[in-house]
Amino acid sequence: MNDIDVFCVFPEAVDAAVRVGVVGRAIENGIVGYRSFDLRDYSPDGRIDDMPYGGGAGMVVRVDVVARALEEVYGVPAREVRAKRRVVLTEPTGRRLTQGHVEEVASGPDLTIICGRYGGMDERVWTELATEAVSLGDFVLSGGEIVAAALADATIRRLQGVLGNAQSLVGESFSAGDVLGPPAYTRPAVWDGEEVPGVLLSGNHAEIRAWREREARDRTRARAAGRRSPGHPK
Repeated sequence: MNDIDVFCVFPEAVDAAVRVGVVGRAIENGIVGYRSFDLRDYSPDGRIDDMPYGGGAGMVVRVDVVARALEEVYGVPAREVRAKRRVVLTEPTGRRLTQGHVEEVASGPDLTIICGRYGGMDERVWTELATEAVSLGDFVLSGGEIVAAALADATIRRLQGVLGNAQSLVGESFSAGDVLGPPAYTRPAVWDGEEVPGVLLSGNHAEIRAWREREARDRTRARAAGRRSPGHPK
Protein backbone atom coordinates (compact mmCIF):
# COMPACT_ATOMS: atom_id res chain seq x y z
CA MET A 1 0.00 0.00 0.00
CA ASN A 2 1.29 3.43 -0.99
CA ASP A 3 -1.58 5.79 -0.32
CA ILE A 4 -4.85 6.20 1.56
CA ASP A 5 -7.93 8.19 0.52
CA VAL A 6 -10.81 8.84 2.90
CA PHE A 7 -14.30 9.89 1.80
CA CYS A 8 -16.45 11.18 4.65
CA VAL A 9 -18.57 14.06 5.96
CA PHE A 10 -16.02 15.46 8.40
CA PRO A 11 -12.54 15.16 6.82
CA GLU A 12 -11.08 17.42 9.49
CA ALA A 13 -11.84 14.78 12.12
CA VAL A 14 -9.76 12.17 10.31
CA ASP A 15 -7.04 14.67 9.40
CA ALA A 16 -6.64 15.72 13.03
CA ALA A 17 -6.07 12.13 14.09
CA VAL A 18 -3.62 10.98 11.41
CA ARG A 19 -1.54 14.11 10.84
CA VAL A 20 0.24 13.84 14.19
CA GLY A 21 3.16 11.84 15.60
CA VAL A 22 5.02 9.24 13.57
CA VAL A 23 2.05 8.72 11.25
CA GLY A 24 1.82 12.44 10.54
CA ARG A 25 5.55 12.59 9.82
CA ALA A 26 5.23 9.63 7.44
CA ILE A 27 2.61 11.58 5.49
CA GLU A 28 4.69 14.78 5.52
CA ASN A 29 7.81 12.91 4.39
CA GLY A 30 6.02 11.19 1.52
CA ILE A 31 6.38 7.65 2.86
CA VAL A 32 2.65 7.28 2.33
CA GLY A 33 0.15 9.43 0.46
CA TYR A 34 -2.96 10.63 2.31
CA ARG A 35 -5.99 12.56 1.09
CA SER A 36 -9.43 13.23 2.53
CA PHE A 37 -12.57 14.24 0.66
CA ASP A 38 -15.88 15.73 1.83
CA LEU A 39 -18.76 13.76 0.33
CA ARG A 40 -20.91 16.90 0.41
CA ASP A 41 -18.72 18.38 -2.32
CA TYR A 42 -20.04 15.75 -4.71
CA SER A 43 -23.75 16.39 -4.15
CA PRO A 44 -25.50 19.02 -6.31
CA ASP A 45 -27.27 20.50 -3.30
CA GLY A 46 -24.79 19.56 -0.55
CA ARG A 47 -27.11 16.84 0.77
CA ILE A 48 -25.70 13.33 0.80
CA ASP A 49 -28.60 11.50 2.47
CA ASP A 50 -32.32 10.87 2.08
CA MET A 51 -35.18 9.08 3.80
CA PRO A 52 -35.05 5.26 3.73
CA TYR A 53 -37.35 3.38 1.38
CA GLY A 54 -39.95 1.47 3.36
CA GLY A 55 -40.01 4.09 6.11
CA GLY A 56 -38.26 4.23 9.43
CA ALA A 57 -36.18 6.64 11.46
CA GLY A 58 -32.89 8.15 10.34
CA MET A 59 -31.45 9.15 7.00
CA VAL A 60 -29.45 7.00 4.57
CA VAL A 61 -26.35 8.09 2.64
CA ARG A 62 -27.08 7.97 -1.11
CA VAL A 63 -25.19 5.59 -3.39
CA ASP A 64 -25.18 8.06 -6.30
CA VAL A 65 -23.35 10.68 -4.23
CA VAL A 66 -20.67 8.19 -3.19
CA ALA A 67 -20.36 6.94 -6.78
CA ARG A 68 -19.95 10.48 -8.10
CA ALA A 69 -17.20 11.17 -5.56
CA LEU A 70 -15.27 8.07 -6.62
CA GLU A 71 -15.68 8.83 -10.31
CA GLU A 72 -14.50 12.44 -10.02
CA VAL A 73 -11.48 11.57 -7.89
CA TYR A 74 -10.30 8.48 -9.81
CA GLY A 75 -11.58 9.24 -13.30
CA VAL A 76 -13.14 5.82 -13.87
CA PRO A 77 -16.65 4.39 -13.36
CA ALA A 78 -17.32 3.94 -9.65
CA ARG A 79 -17.66 0.17 -9.96
CA GLU A 80 -14.15 -0.08 -11.41
CA VAL A 81 -12.32 1.61 -8.53
CA ARG A 82 -12.22 -1.58 -6.49
CA ALA A 83 -10.46 -3.39 -9.32
CA LYS A 84 -7.22 -1.63 -8.40
CA ARG A 85 -7.80 -0.38 -4.84
CA ARG A 86 -9.04 -1.88 -1.58
CA VAL A 87 -12.31 0.00 -0.99
CA VAL A 88 -13.33 -0.29 2.66
CA LEU A 89 -16.70 0.81 3.99
CA THR A 90 -17.02 1.61 7.71
CA GLU A 91 -20.11 -0.26 8.80
CA PRO A 92 -21.26 -1.78 12.15
CA THR A 93 -22.05 -5.07 10.45
CA GLY A 94 -18.62 -5.23 8.81
CA ARG A 95 -15.62 -7.38 9.64
CA ARG A 96 -14.08 -6.68 13.06
CA LEU A 97 -10.85 -4.73 12.64
CA THR A 98 -7.95 -6.82 13.94
CA GLN A 99 -4.17 -6.64 13.73
CA GLY A 100 -4.22 -9.44 11.18
CA HIS A 101 -6.54 -7.42 8.96
CA VAL A 102 -4.35 -4.33 9.42
CA GLU A 103 -1.29 -6.25 8.22
CA GLU A 104 -3.29 -7.56 5.28
CA VAL A 105 -4.25 -3.99 4.34
CA ALA A 106 -0.70 -2.67 4.78
CA SER A 107 0.71 -5.29 2.41
CA GLY A 108 -2.07 -4.93 -0.17
CA PRO A 109 -3.16 -2.39 -2.80
CA ASP A 110 -3.80 1.30 -2.18
CA LEU A 111 -6.64 1.98 0.24
CA THR A 112 -9.89 3.90 -0.09
CA ILE A 113 -12.10 4.29 3.00
CA ILE A 114 -15.75 5.33 2.71
CA CYS A 115 -17.24 6.48 5.99
CA GLY A 116 -20.84 5.84 6.92
CA ARG A 117 -22.96 8.53 8.61
CA TYR A 118 -26.46 9.22 9.88
CA GLY A 119 -28.79 6.20 9.67
CA GLY A 120 -26.44 4.17 7.54
CA MET A 121 -25.22 3.75 3.99
CA ASP A 122 -27.23 2.57 1.00
CA GLU A 123 -26.52 -1.17 0.76
CA ARG A 124 -25.43 -0.77 -2.86
CA VAL A 125 -22.31 1.11 -1.72
CA TRP A 126 -21.21 -2.11 -0.04
CA THR A 127 -22.38 -4.58 -2.69
CA GLU A 128 -21.41 -2.60 -5.80
CA LEU A 129 -18.60 -0.21 -4.85
CA ALA A 130 -16.69 -1.62 -1.85
CA THR A 131 -14.44 -4.63 -1.49
CA GLU A 132 -15.30 -5.10 2.18
CA ALA A 133 -16.67 -3.44 5.32
CA VAL A 134 -15.03 -3.03 8.73
CA SER A 135 -16.14 -2.24 12.26
CA LEU A 136 -14.31 -1.38 15.48
CA GLY A 137 -16.67 -3.49 17.57
CA ASP A 138 -20.23 -4.21 18.58
CA PHE A 139 -21.32 -0.63 19.15
CA VAL A 140 -22.55 2.26 17.02
CA LEU A 141 -20.68 5.52 16.38
CA SER A 142 -22.07 8.75 14.98
CA GLY A 143 -19.98 8.22 11.89
CA GLY A 144 -17.13 6.25 10.41
CA GLU A 145 -14.47 8.96 10.72
CA ILE A 146 -13.13 7.40 13.94
CA VAL A 147 -12.94 4.00 12.25
CA ALA A 148 -11.16 5.51 9.25
CA ALA A 149 -8.63 7.24 11.49
CA ALA A 150 -8.01 4.01 13.42
CA LEU A 151 -7.52 1.95 10.26
CA ALA A 152 -5.28 4.57 8.65
CA ASP A 153 -3.12 4.99 11.76
CA ALA A 154 -2.76 1.26 12.40
CA THR A 155 -1.92 0.60 8.75
CA ILE A 156 0.55 3.44 8.19
CA ARG A 157 2.62 2.58 11.26
CA ARG A 158 3.18 -0.90 9.78
CA LEU A 159 4.82 0.48 6.65
CA GLN A 160 8.57 0.30 6.22
CA GLY A 161 10.36 3.46 7.30
CA VAL A 162 7.54 4.88 9.43
CA LEU A 163 8.86 3.90 12.86
CA GLY A 164 12.38 4.99 13.71
CA ASN A 165 13.12 1.51 15.04
CA ALA A 166 11.37 -1.31 13.20
CA GLN A 167 12.01 -3.55 16.23
CA SER A 168 9.27 -1.55 17.98
CA LEU A 169 6.78 -3.69 16.04
CA VAL A 170 8.27 -6.90 17.44
CA GLY A 171 6.68 -8.11 20.65
CA GLU A 172 3.95 -5.47 20.80
CA SER A 173 0.34 -6.50 21.35
CA PHE A 174 -1.06 -8.73 18.58
CA SER A 175 2.30 -9.01 16.82
CA ALA A 176 2.05 -12.76 17.47
CA GLY A 177 -1.53 -13.54 16.54
CA ASP A 178 -4.02 -12.70 19.27
CA VAL A 179 -1.44 -12.44 22.06
CA LEU A 180 -1.18 -9.17 23.98
CA GLY A 181 2.15 -7.55 24.70
CA PRO A 182 3.77 -7.88 28.15
CA PRO A 183 3.80 -5.10 30.77
CA ALA A 184 6.42 -2.39 30.25
CA TYR A 185 8.32 -0.40 32.90
CA THR A 186 10.88 2.41 32.96
CA ARG A 187 12.45 4.77 35.52
CA PRO A 188 12.06 5.25 38.40
CA ALA A 189 12.62 1.71 39.60
CA VAL A 190 10.58 2.50 42.72
CA TRP A 191 7.62 4.87 42.69
CA ASP A 192 5.40 5.48 45.72
CA GLY A 193 6.42 2.10 47.12
CA GLU A 194 5.68 0.26 43.87
CA GLU A 195 8.72 -1.54 42.46
CA VAL A 196 9.59 -2.66 38.97
CA PRO A 197 9.65 -6.49 38.78
CA GLY A 198 13.12 -7.58 39.81
CA VAL A 199 13.62 -9.84 36.82
CA LEU A 200 13.67 -6.79 34.53
CA LEU A 201 16.58 -5.35 36.51
CA SER A 202 18.52 -8.63 36.60
CA GLY A 203 20.30 -8.36 33.26
CA ASN A 204 19.47 -12.02 32.60
CA HIS A 205 18.02 -11.82 29.09
CA ALA A 206 16.79 -15.41 29.02
CA GLU A 207 14.82 -14.93 32.24
CA ILE A 208 13.49 -11.56 31.03
CA ARG A 209 12.30 -13.12 27.78
CA ALA A 210 10.61 -15.99 29.63
CA TRP A 211 8.97 -13.53 32.05
CA ARG A 212 7.64 -11.39 29.20
CA GLU A 213 6.26 -14.41 27.36
CA ARG A 214 4.56 -15.65 30.53
CA GLU A 215 3.09 -12.24 31.33
CA ALA A 216 1.85 -11.84 27.77
CA ARG A 217 0.04 -15.19 27.95
CA ASP A 218 -1.46 -14.33 31.36
CA ARG A 219 -2.66 -10.96 30.07
CA THR A 220 -4.23 -12.57 27.02
CA ARG A 221 -6.06 -15.19 29.11
CA ALA A 222 -7.28 -12.54 31.55
CA ARG A 223 -8.57 -10.38 28.70
CA ALA A 224 -10.41 -13.33 27.17
CA ALA A 225 -12.03 -14.03 30.54
CA GLY A 226 -13.01 -10.38 30.94
CA ARG A 227 -10.96 -9.73 34.05
CA ARG A 228 -7.89 -7.75 34.99
CA SER A 229 -4.52 -9.37 34.39
CA PRO A 230 -2.95 -10.89 37.51
CA GLY A 231 -0.48 -8.88 39.54
CA HIS A 232 3.08 -8.83 38.28
CA PRO A 233 5.71 -10.56 40.38
CA LYS A 234 8.24 -8.29 42.06
